[in-house]
Amino acid sequence: MSAPSGTRSTRTGRTVEGGAPARRPGRGGERFAASTSGAWAALQGIVLSGAVVVLLAVVGVLGGSPDSAWTGAVGVATGLWLLGHGVPLAAGTGVVTLVPLGIGALAVFTTYVSVKRSALPTLAAWVGAATAYAVVTCALAIATAGVAGGDGLAATGPRLALAALGGLVVGGTGAALGILVPPDRPVVVAPGGLLDRAVPDVVRLGMQAGTVALVALVGLGAALTGVWVVAGRATSEDVVTGLDPGWIGGVVFAVAQLALLPNLVLWATAWMAGPGFAVGQETLFASGGTTTGPLPAVPLLGALPGPDWSGTAATVAGPLAVVACGLLAGWFAWRRLDPERVRWPDVAQVLLGVVLLAGVVTGLLQWWAGGAVGAGRLAQVGADPLLVGAVVAVEVGVGAAVVLVGAYLDVGARLRRE
Repeated sequence: MSAPSGTRSTRTGRTVEGGAPARRPGRGGERFAASTSGAWAALQGIVLSGAVVVLLAVVGVLGGSPDSAWTGAVGVATGLWLLGHGVPLAAGTGVVTLVPLGIGALAVFTTYVSVKRSALPTLAAWVGAATAYAVVTCALAIATAGVAGGDGLAATGPRLALAALGGLVVGGTGAALGILVPPDRPVVVAPGGLLDRAVPDVVRLGMQAGTVALVALVGLGAALTGVWVVAGRATSEDVVTGLDPGWIGGVVFAVAQLALLPNLVLWATAWMAGPGFAVGQETLFASGGTTTGPLPAVPLLGALPGPDWSGTAATVAGPLAVVACGLLAGWFAWRRLDPERVRWPDVAQVLLGVVLLAGVVTGLLQWWAGGAVGAGRLAQVGADPLLVGAVVAVEVGVGAAVVLVGAYLDVGARLRRE
């Protein structure tokens, strides 16, 4: 098959290296065995991630009330585990919808490991894993409906829908990684088929470049978060001293805060882009300005950037860092284009893929990382997903356009000279 317009003619198809035998269409028994292997692997992943959360809850309860350790810990752990999948949790008079992304990431990782070790690498195995995961999250959501707040069974419907969605997203993602990552190296093998036929090759290249930009942006957000944590360590230490949790509670408290660390990393990307994020109503943490208010006694919040972090320099440097991620995306895409065959429509379609991927995924991540922490002021926590997604799409698109358009014009000028 000849290479599509604008791409290198030496580009190979999506095949797994190592001479893997071609798959023949499986019969009913083979599909059932594959789906069963996926379901069993998903259950293993659920048990592993749930055991970690339960262990932390048990240790925390043992530090205060040993008599009710197991019963209280299991209930708290189940609620937190479901919260990590997007299922709301009752908190006094309010409801917590802020998803601790660390728990979700742990569940994705344990499912990935279990599926990679135990499941057959087929589509039926993925369907079995994702379905089994969603069924378990739905069952747990029904079982805990009485502690969800609201009117009991009436709250089961929305919780059930969120549990099914969270189970499909988390379990499906972990299972997909376990099936698509070859056992001999950590490289995702992208499947062909419907996507190849429905999406132009240059648009798919732009989506790959947009993924590169997002990975770079999240990496910068993680680095910035590390700087914030170091700069705010004195404030965090004061909070810990005031709480006086003891050594057991301190360990549990520290590990539990790791569940919210990915949220702070994503909020840091919103801070760099410009719109910023909120931790409570009428608050704003952005590179252009900071408006603070009373915060809960959580040591991790000591890492939030204060007014000293805002100003003209931050307003310029933050968006430029996002544009730099777009420059990297443009370089990635141009290296995979054939300069002598590429045309303006190809450049436009690559940019379309970059902008769409960066904007849509950023918006989804910011939506997933935000929510409410009970009633009152903390009903608004996180960034505006639509605004941040749009701003990141523009900034990344500008960076990618600088590289792609500049390189295309340079090649065109060189060819005219020749």
